[in-house]
Amino acid sequence: MKILVVGSGGREHAIAWRLAQDPQEHEIYCAPGNAGTLDVATNVDIGAEDVGLIAEWAENEKPDLVVVGPEAPLVKGLVDRLEEIGIPAFGPVAAGAKMEGSKRFAKEIMEAAGVPTGKAETFTDADAAKAALPGYGLPVVIKADGLAAGKGVIVAETLEQARAAVDDMLVGNRFGAAGAEVLIEEFLHGEECSILAMVDGENAVLLPSSQDHKRIFDGDKGPNTGGMGAYSPAPVVTADKLAMIKEKIIMPVVRELKKRGIVYRGILYAGLMVNDENSNPRGPAAKSGSSVNVVEFNARFGDPETEAVLPRIGGDFAKALLHAATGCLKDEDIVVKDGCAATVIVSSGGYPGDYEKGKEISGLDAAGAGATVFHCGTKESGGRILTSGGRVLSVTGTGATLREAVDKAYDAVGKISFEKMFFRRDIAHRAFER
Repeated sequence: MKILVVGSGGREHAIAWRLAQDPQEHEIYCAPGNAGTLDVATNVDIGAEDVGLIAEWAENEKPDLVVVGPEAPLVKGLVDRLEEIGIPAFGPVAAGAKMEGSKRFAKEIMEAAGVPTGKAETFTDADAAKAALPGYGLPVVIKADGLAAGKGVIVAETLEQARAAVDDMLVGNRFGAAGAEVLIEEFLHGEECSILAMVDGENAVLLPSSQDHKRIFDGDKGPNTGGMGAYSPAPVVTADKLAMIKEKIIMPVVRELKKRGIVYRGILYAGLMVNDENSNPRGPAAKSGSSVNVVEFNARFGDPETEAVLPRIGGDFAKALLHAATGCLKDEDIVVKDGCAATVIVSSGGYPGDYEKGKEISGLDAAGAGATVFHCGTKESGGRILTSGGRVLSVTGTGATLREAVDKAYDAVGKISFEKMFFRRDIAHRAFER
């Protein structure tokens, strides 16, 4: 198959890499790709958000499938444009991508579908928002309604912090149009996990569970990031819970969207809070009475969850993506391999705040001998690989056990170096604490 993968991060490198593992050989392109995707694909010099240029390339090149990685082109309607010219695309149309593009819309869908989630309200007026804060207890969550690159969520421990977050978004315009409306949401206690569901408009097949590490520092301290590591499977998601998640969360959303005329095809990512005997003893704050509550929905593969999940997927991955894109996905399209995977994000010093670019990376070949190194923010220049983003590399180890997978990932990270390199040292700590 001739396949275009849209995006430039670790997620897109992992998708292209996984497609290259298929039984049949594919002709793979990445727009724009990065220094890592050059090993498995041909990079196309078109930005991921250049919807018109991507559609023009697809019309000329006639790929059998386009796989859209990031959320922004989905919200901008890239899949709609591709559908107009008859190109199969894996990803939702813009109306479906609102599940990520508008937190208010996602809450409306959850409420209509009876999906368990926390209490929340949306505001455009800062004074009204701050007046509502005391009714949510502490901690309280403040979210920008729109896309904010994974950084538009503030967990406030005090009312003073919460009021400052509201002012930052609604008065200070920190996130621009994305923060012109804010969501105030009750804080859900428990253990987070991620579920990636492949959806074909009618049916869904769940990929293996995973758990992301959003905070920058060990022990889940510091500000939120786009994700500092992940592992799969997440022990907090038992087989019973996985079945319940499909029945009570994923499928009701798919049906509710269809009821509104939105045929959702692609990944429906559910960020969940799970409570069991090993979770936070304070229990859930949500009034739903469910042991699993939805924190958020995303409309695409998670990053870095993808880098931990896809190495565990066997079979013909391209066929599974095409079947989802064309409405004929079957359970047997997804083959899950035994074992575990763990991913460690290597970032630029200072991330998620200010950081420097252009640092030369060494040790990539040595690291790749014992693990898989996915490039997140890199570029090639004169034969050298340089940093070009906050999250630079996603290093994934696999093994029969989670301990083996984590050890392989960290052994590989230890062989990589660049100036001001930073990474967390406690990936999968919740699993080991169990």
